[in-house]
Amino acid sequence: MRRINFTLLVISMLFAFSCSSKLETGAINISNWKADRYGCKGLRLQDLDAFEEMRHTFLGADNQAIIKTFGRPDRVELADKSQSFFFYFLEPSQTCEGVEIEKEPLKVLFRMNSLSRVSEVTVTNLNP
Repeated sequence: MRRINFTLLVISMLFAFSCSSKLETGAINISNWKADRYGCKGLRLQDLDAFEEMRHTFLGADNQAIIKTFGRPDRVELADKSQSFFFYFLEPSQTCEGVEIEKEPLKVLFRMNSLSRVSEVTVTNLNP
């Protein structure tokens, strides 16, 4: 009986997460955002003010909606069993060719809780 309940829970969670759609992004140029992997071209940085205005609207969104909206994260970090982080670099990261990094680049961090929902959105130079 427990196994059936667990299976039904997993199926219902998969169904709920599969129905994610793109999020409203206001003035953020999503084409530039997706074309600027690791922040190498500096295109994402142009939309910093627009992102700052919209960042609180992304709270509660699921991870699939974030991926559908902003594209695949530049880096994903598992903090523990209950949370993870999606990194999107605004300034060139160490992955960019021909760029020497003197300081930690500016980036957007989406903190995901145990239900894969955004619990925090931060623009920072710090790592979690």
